[in-house]
Amino acid sequence: MAAKQRIGIGHDVHRFMAGRKLVLGGIEIPFEKGLEGWSDADALTHAIIDALLGAAGMGDIGRHFPPGHPEYKGISSIKLLAKVNDLLTGAGWQVGNIDTTIITEQPRLSSYIENMRTELSQTLRTAIDQVNIKAGTSEGMGFTGRGEGIEVFAVALIENIE
Repeated sequence: MAAKQRIGIGHDVHRFMAGRKLVLGGIEIPFEKGLEGWSDADALTHAIIDALLGAAGMGDIGRHFPPGHPEYKGISSIKLLAKVNDLLTGAGWQVGNIDTTIITEQPRLSSYIENMRTELSQTLRTAIDQVNIKAGTSEGMGFTGRGEGIEVFAVALIENIE
């Protein structure tokens, strides 16, 4: 009997970089630095993509959207998430829920979380309560504590479309 539900884990890290916009969950966050990467470097959306692909047994973000390919240069990660959602739907899956944690000392993200949840849930064609985002610090420890970048963890549950 085929599984009715599957769980995937996603993780992403990006360095801060001057001269770039900071985008998380498809939302531009006012900050003096953005994240370094081939696409828009949206670490939150990247972690979600990896969690969803992992749950479906479809590899990872690099397999589907390889860095260095010109068509992905500067692309909105929300567009990539929409493509992944279409892949899942085509394979008979839908998002059950997503839970994420963003680790960064700065910027403070609490006032942007609802907008991120809205953007992500609309892209995934789910209810907003199916997408959860938490933000925390690393208490000054490690690369995030030194303000060098952002780390994100994501867990996704997908369910068979019946």
